[in-house]
Amino acid sequence: MCGEEFREKRQQTSHSTFSESPDRGGGRSIAPPKPKKAPKKRLSWLVFGLTGVAMLSAGAGALLAVSLSSTPLMQRKFSLAEASIFNRGGSMASRSSMKMPTLTRPVNILVMGTKVLTTDVKEVPKELQGKNYHALVNSFEGLTDTMLLLRFDPADKKLSVLSIPRDTRAEIPGHGIQKINEANADGGPALAARSVSDLLGGVGIDRYVILNVQGVEALVDALGGVNVHVPKDMKYQDDSQHLYINLKAGRQHLSGQQVLQLLRFRYDEYGDIGRIQRQQMVMRSLMEQALNPATITRLPQILSVIQTHLDTNLAVEELVALVGFGSKVNRSNTQMLMVPGEFSHPGEFEASYWLPNGTRIKDVMARHFDFGEVPAENNDLNSVRVTLQDSTKQPALAQGVINNLRQAGFNDAGLGQPWNESLSVTRIVAQQGDSESAEKIRKALGFGEVRLENTGDIESDVTIQLGRDALRNQKNIPAKK
Repeated sequence: MCGEEFREKRQQTSHSTFSESPDRGGGRSIAPPKPKKAPKKRLSWLVFGLTGVAMLSAGAGALLAVSLSSTPLMQRKFSLAEASIFNRGGSMASRSSMKMPTLTRPVNILVMGTKVLTTDVKEVPKELQGKNYHALVNSFEGLTDTMLLLRFDPADKKLSVLSIPRDTRAEIPGHGIQKINEANADGGPALAARSVSDLLGGVGIDRYVILNVQGVEALVDALGGVNVHVPKDMKYQDDSQHLYINLKAGRQHLSGQQVLQLLRFRYDEYGDIGRIQRQQMVMRSLMEQALNPATITRLPQILSVIQTHLDTNLAVEELVALVGFGSKVNRSNTQMLMVPGEFSHPGEFEASYWLPNGTRIKDVMARHFDFGEVPAENNDLNSVRVTLQDSTKQPALAQGVINNLRQAGFNDAGLGQPWNESLSVTRIVAQQGDSESAEKIRKALGFGEVRLENTGDIESDVTIQLGRDALRNQKNIPAKK
């Protein structure tokens, strides 16, 4: 679905209807990396989790007892020029003989997820030869299905996650204007990092992590699965890839294979943006679940996944420092954002793109990545687009909340389609990263929690997912007019 059609659906949510968005997985001929023995490191245990993208499994930095090597967990070799792209800030972790490594400064990590099929490679691995379908290859090459920029800030104890839509129209150095997911296929993680940095105004990128889809499945299984709300019944069959998706709506415990089904589902009204919304839902759920002492018992499996399905230029001690930091980050200090932009119009370009908004990108980078000057506070409440998605099934209550917002000055507030997950606490979602406006809405309502993520209506600045706490605050809500 294209930009104009979306603008006509101002009152709809990201979970209302679905239409086909074809999966663009390959067609590029690439050689898989040569098998490489896992680095020999004596680790009592190591905690690190990534989903579709990236998540840490923390549990007890104080319990870590490790013998560390500074050798990166890399599956490739860099030239000096490529390596220099990631060495802008110097050392990022320190340790003494008696303490675990700690994060010494803010760092930006580019996380990418790849899906490589046998049709994408020149030389099919022996164990996959003779398959009568397009099988997945354990490779880190090719197009990236997922791109995230993570910022770990030890001073503010914050974790910021910026999702970069794979269809984002961007300049790939040496290759012209393309979709940004081409960068890794054209020149590996170094070129991908340069392209992302340029897109975001020149922000520094300290390290990269690439995880393939087999690694996502194995990692979720190593963590014992994850509890996730599936927004809608999802059914899809692709015999050419042996991809069979069959998920029912509702909150449930998903295995690694089922998480892949949720993340790979393509019949979404918002295409790639819908995938990003589901990625953020899974990441949020994994964060809440992984901060659990039971995770410690699964560390051998987690380490095995890291060594087999992960390519990164993070040293082990840096990895442990990030884990130690992640174990202390509160959910309220985890910000999930997306590159601001809009869909291209039909016929505007030779392909469909997500067109980045340069002005809003500067705003996001200044507010959440400490890069650039933070703009002045927006006091024009009329300019804030607010959509309410009701989970209480009480239309009069929802309309009363809208009336309340309009009386408070938020005149561009309207009802969207209902939210199909019953919520105990109202979520005030800063869809565009505008936490100030979201906080003003929370104060106007007198209830709810602010979340910086992109799981709401993509045409809104702030989405209110109304929960049962609104029932306890009815005395503060005007009656329906």
